Amino acid sequence: MPMRGYIFLLGSLLLLTVVERSAFSGNLPWITVSQDQSGFVYTPGGEPFRPVGFNYDRDDAGRLLEDYWTDEWDVVKEHFSQMKEMGANVVRIHLQLARFMQTQETSDQSSLDRLKKLLELAETEQIYLNLTGLGCYHKQDVPEWYDALDESGRWETQARFWQAIAQVCAQSPAVFCYNLMNEPIVPGGKRKAEDWLGPALAGKHYVQRISLDLAGRKRPDVAREWIITLKNAIRKEDKRHLVTVGLVDWSLDRPGLSSGFIPSEVVGELDFISVHLYPESGKLHEAIETLTQFSVGKPVVIEETFPLKCSLEEFAEFIDRSQAHTSGWFGFYWGVPIEKLQSSRELKDQLIGGWLSFFKTKLSPLATTPP
Repeated sequence: MPMRGYIFLLGSLLLLTVVERSAFSGNLPWITVSQDQSGFVYTPGGEPFRPVGFNYDRDDAGRLLEDYWTDEWDVVKEHFSQMKEMGANVVRIHLQLARFMQTQETSDQSSLDRLKKLLELAETEQIYLNLTGLGCYHKQDVPEWYDALDESGRWETQARFWQAIAQVCAQSPAVFCYNLMNEPIVPGGKRKAEDWLGPALAGKHYVQRISLDLAGRKRPDVAREWIITLKNAIRKEDKRHLVTVGLVDWSLDRPGLSSGFIPSEVVGELDFISVHLYPESGKLHEAIETLTQFSVGKPVVIEETFPLKCSLEEFAEFIDRSQAHTSGWFGFYWGVPIEKLQSSRELKDQLIGGWLSFFKTKLSPLATTPP
């Protein structure tokens, strides 16, 4: 082969290698926890990063993302563009186990491919993803084989889910974090077989049990062991991205209802704490007090919040007062633009429109943009 042809071929091979390695290169900086464990920073550089964004858990019709992200990809793109326009820098995505695991051992390649496409969209829009997994929100979609597994088999399947997700996402800076599960709990007493899901809320099961029988174990020990099992599966493929878990606000070690995921008991296995907190009218002090108790040595993010139980004015006060105790906030967006909501005569639409207007004008300015 002539020298010129050899050089051209070598250059082409090098270019292909670079392109393949940089499928997720973009120009988004990576995110990590600051050295003093007080918040997040861009890396390299060390500039502060404050996540402010949305839970994109469904659309306005109640459909989960996997219900329409194949046939209506342009809708997903439009929603991401709208969230970016409102000032969000992170979007929380809720992935359903049934869509990513065909069997106890086999993942679904088409869903993994679609996830890769979502990562590429996130990089294009310059927005990060909070990937929350293991969803069983629609009980009718949960496979019988999955419900029939015992604790050990269920944890093994969950670990395979996360290993498959991490394999796809490991090289993408667009991933802010992996959230192991939305609102897991360790029940205090023995539950009947296959009773893995908590009560439905508006037709969806957001709470899951990770065990049905303590078998002499302490609840925080079960929670910690479960976190370690899933985190180890992730670390087989991805040693870089942050790991957290979505905690209900009644996870604290105090009298009354408790999830078993006591923050001080599980924080050692997590990169930061995520809490779901909805302030109540006339009880803002109690909400702030609860928030402070989740501060156990690592950053705290209010991963779900919304003026569901209070006025927008009280909610604004809650956000102001919470700034000293949290590193970020996530509200909700279900795909309907502010203008359309505010022009609607339905009270529900007007309330959501008011919330989105508040997010855009008051909350999103607290977010940071890549340096």
